[in-house]
Amino acid sequence: MNKPESHATSTLARLQQFVVLSILVGAGLWGFRWWPDNPVKAVLGSATIVLLHVLVLALQFGLMVWVNRRDPAPPIRPCAWLRAWWDEVRVATLVFGWRQPFRWRLAPDTDVAAAPAFTAAVFVHGFVCNRGMWLPWMRVLRERGIPYTSVNLEPVFGSIDDYVPLIDDAVRRAHALTGRPPALVCHSMGGLAARAWLAVTPNAAARVSCVITIGTPHHGTWLASLSHTPNGRQMRVDGEWLQRLRALEANQSRPPFVCWYSNGDNIVFPASTAILEGADNRHLDAVPHVAMAYHPTVMVTSLAMLASADSSPFARTAS
Repeated sequence: MNKPESHATSTLARLQQFVVLSILVGAGLWGFRWWPDNPVKAVLGSATIVLLHVLVLALQFGLMVWVNRRDPAPPIRPCAWLRAWWDEVRVATLVFGWRQPFRWRLAPDTDVAAAPAFTAAVFVHGFVCNRGMWLPWMRVLRERGIPYTSVNLEPVFGSIDDYVPLIDDAVRRAHALTGRPPALVCHSMGGLAARAWLAVTPNAAARVSCVITIGTPHHGTWLASLSHTPNGRQMRVDGEWLQRLRALEANQSRPPFVCWYSNGDNIVFPASTAILEGADNRHLDAVPHVAMAYHPTVMVTSLAMLASADSSPFARTAS
């Protein structure tokens, strides 16, 4: 099981650095090889190598529309589908091609100042991500003097249960910065990791003020049926792991949950699988999965909950 201090290391960053550099080298070699004989082939081949993820995202959105056709969530409009796809291309390229592989060490937890007047945030990322995805949030919190902690959920392709001690340590560190229960801010699989922590950790519900989940597959996601990794299989729709989690939660109290979900989520679909019973479920129209973490409504509303322990509707002192 991972050591809690792994928020300061990232195996995923090294993997993504290798992938990004391999793509760039591959595109360059293809262009170099074919340019003298066939410039068109050189340009098209290099562009295909660099932009292959754009086609993969288009396939995801096509599957999303097909699977969501019977979901209770409002159907996404065709023009909104295209805008959501382009938004995800732009944001996902920045996150997976820059922030996570090369910038993830910025705004480290170790130099966050204590601030007893605030509710701290604990950032919990999702599948195949690291703390680098939260850099825009961290920048805003630093400007406002609001403390935070973060995790790198590793092993990257391990069990979600392996992440419990990492979250426990991040909650402990966040509480030490303010003397108050922090708020968990979770994207995608991170929300399931937070629920797993709450389910198996004594008195966990009293140690956090609220849990904000963004595009979390609370009931699984159709895409997980294609996964062969342990944490991927655990996110299958109403799968065995999710059923066990609900059984553990059945007789336990939990802190308030705010769950953001969207009919434009290209990873978590059917859309309503991101709804959690008893939570404050908030729908966003035509917002894709990664971009949802940076949507203005999500950020402004969530940051308002963290702005002050006195004004936050979820704030309470530790019991």
